[in-house]
Amino acid sequence: MPSRVPSFSELLANTMQSAVHLELRDDYGSNPRLEAWRRGERVDWGERDSWWHPFHQTIADAVARGVAVRRARIVSEPVSAYIRWEHYLTRGNVIAGEQVRWLPRRNATGLLVPANDFWLFDGNLLRIHHFAGDGSHVTDELNDRELTLKICSAAFEEIWQCAIPHSEYTL
Repeated sequence: MPSRVPSFSELLANTMQSAVHLELRDDYGSNPRLEAWRRGERVDWGERDSWWHPFHQTIADAVARGVAVRRARIVSEPVSAYIRWEHYLTRGNVIAGEQVRWLPRRNATGLLVPANDFWLFDGNLLRIHHFAGDGSHVTDELNDRELTLKICSAAFEEIWQCAIPHSEYTL
């Protein structure tokens, strides 16, 4: 394993078929965009230059190459303010070409769910995210152990099948 974890953009640029992302937390800490939303500021979806970020372009580029990009979020209900904000902003992810689904935590009881958020690239490399209790990001690690890949891939697919497409999930 390399000592430096490549950026998300680097990893996705080398992905050929699929990238899946599992999110498990109800809060990922504060940030300026979240605070602006809390103050009532909203995105002008008709003015793409105001909200289209490098992340969106990275996703759009991958999708244009034929990479299927899917994200599943397991959320507690009623949802936190953070999740309400994420749901609002997910429109940008969808416009970029990402498929997003939501799974209410109460519907995940019978599923084996990994302990950490992750991205899985082409089924052969995990970028695992570690967070502190307050939701702040601590570190990432890469993992390519066959058993871990198999477990996380199977868990994601099971979650995906149970989850609700973004267009149908209402808060």
